[in-house]
Amino acid sequence: MGANTSEPTSSRTPRTRSTQSPRTPASHLSPSPSNSESNPTTAAYTNSSSYTKDTSWDTSLSCQSSLSSLRESLSENPHIYDITEIRTATNNFLAKCDSSTSSSAVSAAACWRCNLRGRDTVVFQRKFRRKIQTSQLKERLSIICRSNHMSIIKLLGASISGDHIYLVYEFIQGSNLVECLRNPRNPSYTVLSTWISRMQIATDLAHGLDYVHNNTGLNLSIVHNHIKSSSIIVTEPSFNAKICHFGTAQLRGETDAIETLETGSSKRETEIEESNASFRELKRYDSGDRHFEGLRDYMSPEFRSSGSVTQKSDVFAFGVVILELLSGEEPLKYRYDKETGDFLRTSVIDTATAATAEGREGLRRWVDTRMNDSFPVEVAEKLIRLALDCVHLDPDNRPDMGRVAGKISKLYLESRIWLDNVKVPTGISVSLAPR
Repeated sequence: MGANTSEPTSSRTPRTRSTQSPRTPASHLSPSPSNSESNPTTAAYTNSSSYTKDTSWDTSLSCQSSLSSLRESLSENPHIYDITEIRTATNNFLAKCDSSTSSSAVSAAACWRCNLRGRDTVVFQRKFRRKIQTSQLKERLSIICRSNHMSIIKLLGASISGDHIYLVYEFIQGSNLVECLRNPRNPSYTVLSTWISRMQIATDLAHGLDYVHNNTGLNLSIVHNHIKSSSIIVTEPSFNAKICHFGTAQLRGETDAIETLETGSSKRETEIEESNASFRELKRYDSGDRHFEGLRDYMSPEFRSSGSVTQKSDVFAFGVVILELLSGEEPLKYRYDKETGDFLRTSVIDTATAATAEGREGLRRWVDTRMNDSFPVEVAEKLIRLALDCVHLDPDNRPDMGRVAGKISKLYLESRIWLDNVKVPTGISVSLAPR
């Protein structure tokens, strides 16, 4: 731009710019309505002197407009809402939530869809596991709300009232994964009828959880503690998945644990002071006070036995979700045996393990039949084995989410190649008439 303004009388400048006018930023960055509606080749570029003056002025205003747009696109500071504001927005907690939205992700928590400070939001009421002060809440919010990922529903702020915390998340239109896989009104139908739609969900979940564990950029190792199919929102039309309730575990005191941060080959304990400490080192719950915010179906064995909550607990829950996604079945089912009179317990982990032992034909029968046997068997086998690695009984033998995300990305690309190869050719006419 500086070179152009230093040669305002050049006869070549208008010709050069006019031939490139569709690519010039002046046509779409200028804040003036009249300029945006006029043809740039007949307005700003009429002569060299007007070009110099107009573009200098437009550039200044365009930069201001760009900076303003950038500020609007950046994440807001976390809000500390007054409880009266929450009450007003939710009509004194009488507002209803659409069951097809992110509010349906947690059936055990009261939630309301409402408008707060001009934004469409969902408010979740949660009871504190360990009470924290408002100053501590602000510090934790300032840390957690710095995170931003396309596969994670963003936390906007919170409010405290008595023994409860009210967590405000952005509203996302969609249905949870349970409803997508198992519609009680029509069990034979699923919107996820294609292999690639399920691979898209698996890929989004893997990268979202990898972000939570390894890539928040906060120098913290965070446990999500809420991974289950009802806490995953599927959006249309591309069937992208978004993880709900990021940060809930830390804000309601489910765990104050910050595990270890790996720096090079060494690991060091990390904690943030809260007057003394905002997150206090705690690697396991008291044995009599175990809380995993999922169903028993998603709990890792070490959590059930010792109350230990780590990132490997999230990996276990993720593995269960992937097996659920591929089979379409509930993670845990009970079947009544008429002969013995007992209820037989069957888990999706057990059925997947048995199917893997039978080879590819066993896996074909195990994968959700509503996909009409249209999927790459080799890719499905690799994904099932990866999910079974995630639910290994020994947490030390479970893979890190970074490794899992990398493998699933590769399987997604293989699925895309498979999809391109199986597409029905176009432009070919077929006649069934006698010859």
